[in-house]
Order: sequence, then C-alpha cells, then structure tokens
Amino acid sequence: MLKRKNKESIIDALNDAQKFIFAPLAFQALGSMLDLGIIKLLDTNAAGEKEIMSTLNLDEYTVRTLLQIGILNKVIKEESGTFALTKMGKLFLYDDMTKANFDYVRDVCYLGASEMTASFLEQKPKGLQTFFNESSTIYPILPDLPQKIKDSWYSFDHLYSDNCFEQVYKEITKKYNSIYDIGGNTGKFEKLCLKHNKNFDITLLDLGVNIENNKKNKNLQGCKFHVINVLDENPDYPRIKNSAIFMSQFLDCFSKRDIQKILMDLVKTMDSSSTIYILEPYTDQQKFEGAEYSLTHTSLYFTCMANGVSKMYTLGEMEEIVGLSGLKINQKTDGVGAFDYTLLECVKNEMV
Repeated sequence: MLKRKNKESIIDALNDAQKFIFAPLAFQALGSMLDLGIIKLLDTNAAGEKEIMSTLNLDEYTVRTLLQIGILNKVIKEESGTFALTKMGKLFLYDDMTKANFDYVRDVCYLGASEMTASFLEQKPKGLQTFFNESSTIYPILPDLPQKIKDSWYSFDHLYSDNCFEQVYKEITKKYNSIYDIGGNTGKFEKLCLKHNKNFDITLLDLGVNIENNKKNKNLQGCKFHVINVLDENPDYPRIKNSAIFMSQFLDCFSKRDIQKILMDLVKTMDSSSTIYILEPYTDQQKFEGAEYSLTHTSLYFTCMANGVSKMYTLGEMEEIVGLSGLKINQKTDGVGAFDYTLLECVKNEMV
C-alpha cells in the first residue's frame, strides 16, 4: 500500500509539472480561440468541427488543434462530436475581472516576462524593453504605450480600485473637506469627488506627464494639480493642514525602502490634524483563492515590467513600514469594494 501511495503521488506531481510547463502555450492558444471567434461561436451555438470550419472560414488543422487544447484546459466541452463552452469558457466573454486579467497579462506582461531572471538580478524591469529601451519604469511612458497595451493596462488598473472610490469618499468626507490624492493617475477619484460636489477641494499630485494630460480633461474642472516625483530627494509637497492624504493602489508601486521614504516625507509636510488614507489589496486579506493567486502573481508584473523592485504586499508588511515611518494606524477597514481592499487610516505618531 505504501509503495502504491508513493507511486500515485509521483504521477500526480508529474501531471502537475507538465501543466505548469505548457501553461504559456495553452494561454496563447486561448487567445487564438478568442481572436478567431471560436469561443464566441460556441457560446451561442454548440457546433461540430465542420460547422466551426465553415462558419469561421478556418481549416481542419486550426480547428481540431485548438479544440483539443480547449477541452484539455476545460474551456470547451465535447459530447458526441458537438462542442460547446464550459462555465469557465464563458468567463472569458462575460466576466469583467477575467477579461481584464487576461488582456493585461497577454498585452502588457507576456513578452516582458521572458526577462524575469534578469529583472530580479538587476532589480530593473528588463521586460519593459519590449516597449521602450530608455525608460527605467513604466509610469512616465504609460501615455505613450501602443493603444491596445495602454487600454489593457488601464482596464486592469481601474477595474479594481475604482470599485472602492464611493465608499472611500464617504469615509474621508466624514472628517475632511479637502483631499490630496497622491498618484491620482487619470483622475478617476477626482471626477467622483467633483460629481458629488463641483466645488470640492481636491488636489491631484502626480508626475508631470499625467498632470498635463489631466489638465486637458473637462471633467476635472475645479480640481487642483501639483506636479511631484515622490522619489526625489526633497520632493516638492505642499504644506498639508487639516486634510486627507489619499493613496489608492499607489504604494505597491514602490519597494519597501521607497514606501518608507514616501511616508516619512509626508510626515514632515502634514500637520497632526491630517490623516493618510492608504487603499490597497493585500495578498493575505483575500477571501477567495483565485484573488490571492492573482494578486501574488501581479507582483511579477512589477518585477519585469513596472520597476523591478515592488510587489503586492501583505497587510503585515505594510503595517511594519507604516510604523517605521513615524505613523500609527488609527483605523483599519477591510472588505472595501468588491475585491477585498483594505483602507488604513494613519496619523502622526506623537510618541516617536
């Protein structure tokens, strides 16, 4: 019995290893099934090989090969020579999270991931060279990326954090009438604030290229703008008094050392009546296995494409950095939005 049990575990391990090895090819095959219309066709009409070939003007080799891959990877099911989508297959057409994640990995991350080892060793996003040779991080070049890649990046980024903004706005405005949004990106949070109150006092702080783009946006009339690079030795922060400082899915774009620097600089520029609100999804605060899996693997995007040094953090890691920065957490709110974000409210630690 013992030998048999060991033999089965080895076979299971071998099976899992092969799935891991060929996963990149299966991923691209699914992309081909989407591109060629096979997934869409089988969603609305279970069909045989010949019907698929005729309807989509594809040859037998293409159809048969992709159907075999689809069945093995459980996105397509077959019964008596007729093919249809599984529940998982339908997700690639109708589930916003699945679609955004797939496009993001395919368009933004896939090619650059081949430079993973070099990125770890050099602590630089070597995969970024698939788009631009000269930029040290992805952030200054986001507006200049090819349209498809840019669309996939923003769709991924906005799907998750935007879902939290209404709740965060209500929480912050219980205490404050003004907000400084650091790393405001395309101004989505600003638009929400101004929709609630066109005279709301909100300042968007970001790199110059993002500020210039946002100034052209008519939906941001009434928003104040402040150009800043938070990694400068002495960043040009405004003096912040009795206000909220908001950072949404921002600090995960930096290494631990840089996060501590950013927070320590803010401690210097804020008064004791101000509060820093940190909104992040933490890998160890997720309810579902798929969410933890997705977040943890998103760290590899930062490794090879974004900056080479940051990641998706655990709550404990962020709490430690906050404490080392001269701050203390006054309140922690879990389960913010539909994707289990956590909102930390941090104030100056007067005991430090």
